[in-house]
Amino acid sequence: MTGSFWIKLGAISGFLAVTMGAFGAHGLEKQLAATGRADNFETAARYQMYHALALLVLGLLVSIGKPSTAANVAGWSFFAGSLIFSVSLYILALTGERWLGAITPFGGVGMLVGWVALAIAAGSTQMKM
Repeated sequence: MTGSFWIKLGAISGFLAVTMGAFGAHGLEKQLAATGRADNFETAARYQMYHALALLVLGLLVSIGKPSTAANVAGWSFFAGSLIFSVSLYILALTGERWLGAITPFGGVGMLVGWVALAIAAGSTQMKM
């Protein structure tokens, strides 16, 4: 994948993280406070934003270096991990379905794989002159 692809995906994810964070803080504030699950919703938005920023960094890394398998693994792991982690927490916060707590760690593992792959990609990237 190209650097611009990862930057676009990171920008979209960042936009959605801000949207969800604002929706949780303003549109759902009373509902989430009443259920005691506001922290779940906030954690989902925060981790989605962290990994949106990671996708932006990855896109810049790929743009100044060369695409690699490790970079692609990092990008897809950040994206899939963030999606699984955050969406499961968003739904848990809104519905109270506790079984979703069993899915959330799979997203966390995906995000961890992304960070390891990003380190590998950064170490193997040759800068363009």
